[in-house]
Amino acid sequence: MKIKLILIGKTSFKFIEAGLGMYKDRLRRLANFELLVIPDLKNTKKMSAKEIKAKEGALILKTLTNTDFVVLLDEKGKSFDSVKFANFIENKQTTGIKQLSFVVGGAYGFSQEVYKRGNILLSLSAMTFSHQIIRLFFMEQIYRAFTIIKGLPYHNE
Repeated sequence: MKIKLILIGKTSFKFIEAGLGMYKDRLRRLANFELLVIPDLKNTKKMSAKEIKAKEGALILKTLTNTDFVVLLDEKGKSFDSVKFANFIENKQTTGIKQLSFVVGGAYGFSQEVYKRGNILLSLSAMTFSHQIIRLFFMEQIYRAFTIIKGLPYHNE
């Protein structure tokens, strides 16, 4: 199964970029993993949040196939601890899902079209995080999940 993490826009923080690179390298040893960064929209100062979400949503939908199992990171979503998240991924592997796509939206979240396409909403915390920092937190959790699945000594129970 392929794991794809879809992000909106490049990060402007070097420490986040460095962390993403580190976990991307680590994940490639454990899983078929792709990190896809959708370029930032241009000239958004004159756009409403709804317009931005619609345009970002169209770009997100273009990256998905009809058979993807789509997980949207959203504060209203279901919460897992790390072991249950690993179990979730492992379950998708064993049920024949070809591609598990995780999507981190932009600063304003997702359009209604993206919500309709999502199979599940996943919350990492009841707290709100910026769409910049959450990408690093979540990538670490994907890595942690695969170390749990593979029985590697990273996660302490």
